[in-house]
Amino acid sequence: MAAFADEVHKQHAAVDLLVNNAGVALSGGLLDTSLDDWSWLLGVNLMGVVHGCHFFVPRMVERGRGGHVFNIASAAGLAGSRTIVAYCTSKFAVVGLSESLRGELRPHGIEVTAICPGFIATNIGAAGRQRGIFAEPAARARVEQRLAKGLPPERVAEVILNAVGSDTAVRPVAPEAWVLYALKRLSPTLLEAVTRRLIDREISSGRAGASEVRA
Repeated sequence: MAAFADEVHKQHAAVDLLVNNAGVALSGGLLDTSLDDWSWLLGVNLMGVVHGCHFFVPRMVERGRGGHVFNIASAAGLAGSRTIVAYCTSKFAVVGLSESLRGELRPHGIEVTAICPGFIATNIGAAGRQRGIFAEPAARARVEQRLAKGLPPERVAEVILNAVGSDTAVRPVAPEAWVLYALKRLSPTLLEAVTRRLIDREISSGRAGASEVRA
């Protein structure tokens, strides 16, 4: 990232728009997740965003012309889930980093927004790590099928471009992300109840799928 920033700054004093899009997936609870898994996931999902900010934002401040930083978080950064504990942790951290940076960078005319996409049609599931019952082939296939039905990545790009220059702290993208965002603001207790029910259903389906595979 340092080398990339050096190449960019050879041509431009600073960037106007910075999009930190770093993400890998890891399914499983705390008891399923190794320290190596934690290091790998946080090294990409959190530190990838930190490195982008570290190497590009100071030049934006130095130039003194403002700008906008978009950090790609997740709907999983709005509501915790015991099925993706490490992933949620990393994305909550990205949302927290973004909210903290807003206060620091606002005097310099730099806006900061955390983007929370939801289900987007990418290969993040296939390229990720699955632990526990989610490592079963049937469970992995179900996740990939769900992602395949998500919004196209271009939709996330449109949301980012439309939000340039806006004073927006968090911007959901997919419908499910908007629902989580609304529930989080309206009633955290209701959000917890809804997500717990959905997660229990997902875990039950995963166990049933695993039983079928073993049979």
